Amino acid sequence: MFTRPSIWCLLLFVIPILKGMGQTASLLNSNADAFSHFTLNIDRNEKLPSNQKIHLFKDTSNHFRKRKTLCYTVGLGGTTMAHLALSQLWYKDYPQSKFHFFNDNKEWLQMDKCGHAFSSYYLGVTAIEAAKWAGVPKNKQWRWALFGSLFQDPIEIWDGLSAGWGASTCDLAANTFGTILSAGQHAIWQEQKVKMKFSFHTTGFPALRPNTLGQSWNEQLLKDYNGQTYWLTYSPYKPKPWLGIAVGYSAYGLLGGFKNEWTDKKGVYHDYNYQPRYRQYLLSLDIDLTKIKTKHKALKSLFIILNGIKIPFPALQYSNKQLKAYGLYF
Repeated sequence: MFTRPSIWCLLLFVIPILKGMGQTASLLNSNADAFSHFTLNIDRNEKLPSNQKIHLFKDTSNHFRKRKTLCYTVGLGGTTMAHLALSQLWYKDYPQSKFHFFNDNKEWLQMDKCGHAFSSYYLGVTAIEAAKWAGVPKNKQWRWALFGSLFQDPIEIWDGLSAGWGASTCDLAANTFGTILSAGQHAIWQEQKVKMKFSFHTTGFPALRPNTLGQSWNEQLLKDYNGQTYWLTYSPYKPKPWLGIAVGYSAYGLLGGFKNEWTDKKGVYHDYNYQPRYRQYLLSLDIDLTKIKTKHKALKSLFIILNGIKIPFPALQYSNKQLKAYGLYF
C-alpha cells in the first residue's frame, strides 16, 4: 500500500495562503478605518456634494468586485492547477484502474482522517478570510468555507482511478467534518470558537521503515503518524480569552496502515506485529495567539500564521488503559 499524499498536498497549498492572511488582515484594518471615517461624516450630517457620494460608492463597489474576481481566480484556478500537477507529478507514476472505492476506515487508526479534516478546516478558514477581504456580506461569508471540500474531495477521484488506492467514503466524511466546523461556526457566531490545531514530535519508528514514515525531519512531519497530534481547542475564560483548553488525539505503534508487517522492494518480509498499536487521548492547555492584543501588524500576521500550531504545554494522556502525565507535550 502506497503512502497517500493528502496531508502533503494540504501543506503545499495552504501554507502560502496562510502567509498571505497577514496581509489580508492589514488591508482589512486600513479599509475599516476608511469606512469608519466616511460613516462618521454621514452621522454628523456633514454635507457632501452629491457627486462625491456617488463617486465614493461606485469606487467601493468596483473595488470589492475586483477583489472577488481575484479570489475566484486564485481559488478556482489554483485548485485546477494543483490537481493537474498532482495527476502528472504523483498519480501518473502509479498503475491506473477503473474508478473504485476502497475501505480504509481502520487504516492508520484514523490519523490520516484527522489530516483530511484539518486540511479542509483551514482551507475553509482561509476562504472565509478571503470573503471578508472581498467585501462579502457577513451572512454569506460562511459559504466560502465550502472551498475546503471543493479542494479536497477531487483527490478521491484520483485515488479512485489508482490501482494502489481507491476512493474513500471515510476521507470524504472527514473532509466534510472540517468544512462544517469552519463554515458552521462562522454561520452561527461569525468566528471560530473551536479551532483545530496540530503538533508534532519525532519518534523512533521511522528508523524501522524510513521509506514510508520518512527519512528526514521534514518527511517525518508529514508521514510519521506516531508523532502527530490533532487538537480541538476552546477558550472559555473571558477575562483571559487567549487561554484555552485543548483535547487531542494521536496514535502509537504504527508501522503500516492496517498491520505492522510489509514486504519491501527487495522482497524481504518484515514482521513487527509484536508492536502494539493503540490510540492516545490528551488533555492540555493552549494559547490562542489571535486573541493576544497587539498594535503591530507584522506581529498580528505572524500570530495568524502560527495559530494552527498547538503550543507545547503540560498534558495528561490516556492510552492503552494507562494515564500518563507530561511536563511538556509537543
